[in-house]
Amino acid sequence: MKENGVRLLVTGGAGFIGSNFIRYILGAHDDWRVVNLDKLTYAGNLANLADLERDERYRFVRADICDVGRVGKIVSDVAPDAIVNFAAETHVDRSIDDPSLFLRTNILGTQVLLDAARKAGVARFVQISTDEVYGSLGPTGTFTEESPLRPNSPYAASKTAADLLARATFKTYGAPVIVTRCSNNYGPFQFPEKLIPFFVTLLSAGKPVPVYGDGMNVRDWIHVDDHSRAVEAVLLRGKPGELYNIGGGNERTNIEITKLLLAAMGKTEADMKFVPDRPGHDRRYAIDDTRIRTELGVAPRVPFEEGLRATVRWYLENEPWWRAVQSGEYLSFYDRWYTEKGRG
Repeated sequence: MKENGVRLLVTGGAGFIGSNFIRYILGAHDDWRVVNLDKLTYAGNLANLADLERDERYRFVRADICDVGRVGKIVSDVAPDAIVNFAAETHVDRSIDDPSLFLRTNILGTQVLLDAARKAGVARFVQISTDEVYGSLGPTGTFTEESPLRPNSPYAASKTAADLLARATFKTYGAPVIVTRCSNNYGPFQFPEKLIPFFVTLLSAGKPVPVYGDGMNVRDWIHVDDHSRAVEAVLLRGKPGELYNIGGGNERTNIEITKLLLAAMGKTEADMKFVPDRPGHDRRYAIDDTRIRTELGVAPRVPFEEGLRATVRWYLENEPWWRAVQSGEYLSFYDRWYTEKGRG
């Protein structure tokens, strides 16, 4: 794909990873333009990108990726050089409570986007996936791009289906589709139901943090900025039809993460409690990211301890942001923004 003057359509760009990606891209490329398409469900928050409101290179469009007509028109009007699909329902516990939302957005929505991109001749489509499609590992081994797909939650199953639809679009139509599968992200603007911001906000309120099971579930953690750099590399140098694992090379047990957060917040182990494990809780994830390192020359830069301290500091310094999210007040941000722009 060309490197200059890129027109980029990012779906799900008001969420945690999508908003950080947009901010990173506009900071790294002065001549790129980004259109952010987001439905603004509970985890989509325009306040995440409030600092870009006056940037002429950035535009927001509210739409549902499952709306065939609307998506087709947006893609036709924007005429993007590339589409990056972050739009998804992502929280495992929510998928256990109501799988139907995940099937609609993650499967149907992805197919709608793939069809629109193919019909418009978009030069590159990057489907953002997750290491959860691989299922659970034992105490040894890593997930490679050739590992079998064994999802264990409705969320993971829906993302697996989306990956296969992306593959089928490449194989059947020759569309320039690439899939990335990343490990656990952390950083600023993450919705506070996820482990790190959830624990920071609980501890800030003087409440104990809940640890599932024995706390020995293992995840590979990567800073969201490192994820953004990897997706950028895939956009510019990735091979159509290829699959790239993105990992942090940083395996940590949940109990280890908990203790690091307790220390950073000046708390003790008395401020945590063990709770019953959730259904289908995968024991361990570990990513082998050799392909993206060797073929595209990208690797994580943010040391975990440094990134974690900075993340905790961000949440402590931005309490109004997460307070608004917890209260639901952020949901009115779009209406205020829409009126202030003279579009109401």
